[in-house]
Amino acid sequence: MNKPFETFSGPVISFLLARIAFGLSMQMVAVALGWHIYEATNDAFKLALVGLVFVLPIFLFFFLTGYVIDRFKRKSILITATTIDGIAFLGMALAFGADELNLVSIYFFIFVHGLAHAFFTPAQAAFLANLVDPKILPKAIALNSTMGHLATTVGPFVAGLLITVIDRNVYWLMCAIVWMCPLLYLYLPAIPVPSSDNSRNLKAVFAGLTYLRANSMVLGAIMLDLVIVLLGSVIALLPIYAVDILKTDADGLGLLRAMPAIGSVLVGITLSRMAPMNRVGQKLFLVLVLFSLSTLVFAYSEILWLSCLALFVYGAVDMVSVNIRMSMVQLGTPNELRGRVNAVNALCTSTSNHMGTFRAGWIASIIGPVPTAAIGGVVALGISVWGWLSFRSIRELDRIADINPETPVGQEKY
Repeated sequence: MNKPFETFSGPVISFLLARIAFGLSMQMVAVALGWHIYEATNDAFKLALVGLVFVLPIFLFFFLTGYVIDRFKRKSILITATTIDGIAFLGMALAFGADELNLVSIYFFIFVHGLAHAFFTPAQAAFLANLVDPKILPKAIALNSTMGHLATTVGPFVAGLLITVIDRNVYWLMCAIVWMCPLLYLYLPAIPVPSSDNSRNLKAVFAGLTYLRANSMVLGAIMLDLVIVLLGSVIALLPIYAVDILKTDADGLGLLRAMPAIGSVLVGITLSRMAPMNRVGQKLFLVLVLFSLSTLVFAYSEILWLSCLALFVYGAVDMVSVNIRMSMVQLGTPNELRGRVNAVNALCTSTSNHMGTFRAGWIASIIGPVPTAAIGGVVALGISVWGWLSFRSIRELDRIADINPETPVGQEKY
């Protein structure tokens, strides 16, 4: 087996290091904003507005972001998006350092931060497929996802320590971290503009949606993620389980939150060392079933170690699912459409993550946490069965390398 990085060139390593830096800044700013805004206002609604303002640009501009990514140099977009993100953090640093806190200006810079993220996410997903050979793309996706999960694990902890030590000056440090990204992206190759078609009509703007309707494999990969995370996620329930079900303290909650990320990181590193899988379609549905069963075990567990084990499996099998589905999306989409298709994918991911959290918390407030988690597991299991029956092209896929975006399995040429 290969060591994780030995297959990859210097530009790929620069790309992955930028992924870590961007992910760390994302996680740190989320913790810092939540702490400082609630500390200043003691208002839960003003805290809730942070998430809403952040995702708003993703919903408003998803059709435009994809079009831009397919019409301009993706390296330039990555450099521009991360530079703008640094400007947003600079604005936050100045706003929090002022004598009087101006929430309007802070929300404005949160909106700018979300706008940068709206372009960055699909652009970096599309660029990765240009950066490595298709034969090792699944390994690159596994490492890219692992970097994101590492940032998710480490970022909040580091932010908490830094807030204790330097308080609101933490935003200056985040400026320095995120501005490392444009410097690292300078080492990327100058890949040509993906498409020479300069059409500016609505057909060109929404070509990603048109392609998804014609390609059941890519559509299925995106839809399975959307509905299973939206309806089956239990992460929002962890504080309730820690206090009311497992009778543990803040350390126990921290352990519960860490277990999915630990499972994801360990499996991500393993995937980056493995030879290409066969029967990936069948394995995708197997891990979706395991995800559902781990959710059900967690739902009814009243023992901390068993809950931790269920969450470890939850994160581990989700990493396998993400690796297979993202490989399908990237290799199943023509290069000139990757920006627009990845913009739709980013929209669905944001919807499932944020609305999934709202769904779990809202239903738990009505029927309680255990029925909520159990229903999520049952629904996720039902969706897995529905996906097996509905997406034959995925079910019959043997190797990722078999995917041809020009002639999707079971579909006519786009």
